[in-house]
Amino acid sequence: MAKKVSAIKKRTATRNWIAYLCESLVTSGVMPTWEAATYLTENLFGEKPNPRLLTPSNPYEVTSQFLHRLYQPIVEAASREVLLPASARLQLFTDISLTGNSAVIVVLFPGQHRPHQMLMLDAAKAWDLVFPDAEAFNTWAEERYRWIVQALRHSPVDAHEVLLPQAA
Repeated sequence: MAKKVSAIKKRTATRNWIAYLCESLVTSGVMPTWEAATYLTENLFGEKPNPRLLTPSNPYEVTSQFLHRLYQPIVEAASREVLLPASARLQLFTDISLTGNSAVIVVLFPGQHRPHQMLMLDAAKAWDLVFPDAEAFNTWAEERYRWIVQALRHSPVDAHEVLLPQAA
């Protein structure tokens, strides 16, 4: 019995990030359900490197879209985990490299003319973001989600502004 309990404790509860990304693509109007499911399946699973990112006539745009479609729902989910003032915004930036690591940067703009804060800098070779199975992808996405949530929890946001916003 003790082995079962310890095995359960070792597993961390993670959301189904593939379904979450698919839903995000559909609700944002980027693509219909069937296309979103196909897009994620074709781009997240298979052999490395991902040929769909290396062979198009516009690889920069395709890579940029892919990274935004992958990271933006994770950023949105993290922003709902921590109470932020209405004036605060999270922004995702990418610096695309077609030969090496692209940079994915998440920045908090707290509003009220306060300085922005970088929450995450992730180096990613987009064509190598291919996973053996859904569990491996969920683990990868959950790790980034936790990085952003942790950074948000430690960001210097004024709690009074969150609870009692001032009139404009």
